[in-house]
Amino acid sequence: MDAVNRTLYIPLYGKAMVSSKGILLHDPDAERIWAAEGFPLRGKAKSKWLAYSMGMRAAVFDDWTRGRMAQDGQAPVLHIGCGLDSRCRRVGGDNLWVDLDFPEVIGERKRYFAEDARYRMLAGDARQADWVKQLPEAERAIVVMEGVSMYLTGAELAELLQRLHGRFAHLDVLVDCYTVFAAKVSKWKNPVNTVGARMLYGVDDPQALAEKAGLRLAGERELTPRALVEQLQGFERRFFAHVMAGGMAKKIYRLYEFTV
Repeated sequence: MDAVNRTLYIPLYGKAMVSSKGILLHDPDAERIWAAEGFPLRGKAKSKWLAYSMGMRAAVFDDWTRGRMAQDGQAPVLHIGCGLDSRCRRVGGDNLWVDLDFPEVIGERKRYFAEDARYRMLAGDARQADWVKQLPEAERAIVVMEGVSMYLTGAELAELLQRLHGRFAHLDVLVDCYTVFAAKVSKWKNPVNTVGARMLYGVDDPQALAEKAGLRLAGERELTPRALVEQLQGFERRFFAHVMAGGMAKKIYRLYEFTV
């Protein structure tokens, strides 16, 4: 895999680690796949603090997705940049689910997941337009973009959202973004550097992004909710709340919801 594709192992490790501890996320698939596919991570990529962040982020995305699916059982769910994530199984439900990632990643994914009447895997590059035509016909779609936007330029991210808006009359989108500051300093201090990913991008004006894509900024969500932080114990909870959550964290990392 190339450098960007190898970054999928960092959240996979985080989800496997917290699941094995019985906190934040129940993800036996991550534990199973990491045991088979994982490799020694270096530096910050193997940090327990990052693992806790990855577990919390996944739980937040799961809760949001589950809520949107409950509101509209007919809307297909599109998970862009799915990696080896098992959200389709963690969330459950009856909505049609489409997982999208690069062909090489989907090839790996098919070793662990099987398509059925409700679940499809789609190989494609989020920066290109060809795969959009293969999406199911529907009025509304639920779009999950976790750990993807930082690998797209501002123009590429806006074009991706525009294409999805062109396909579906109504969208609900959840996307996490680095700030511009975080993207600039990431070349020196970012866990993805350990697997070779260097070029990262940030978003400081989600309203401008929404306008370019023809969407509406519905608001910002919390990446480290208090209820999840409190699942940690003792010093770990206090340290995480002070260093990895709150106002300091928002200077680096944000979570936005868009709709139309």
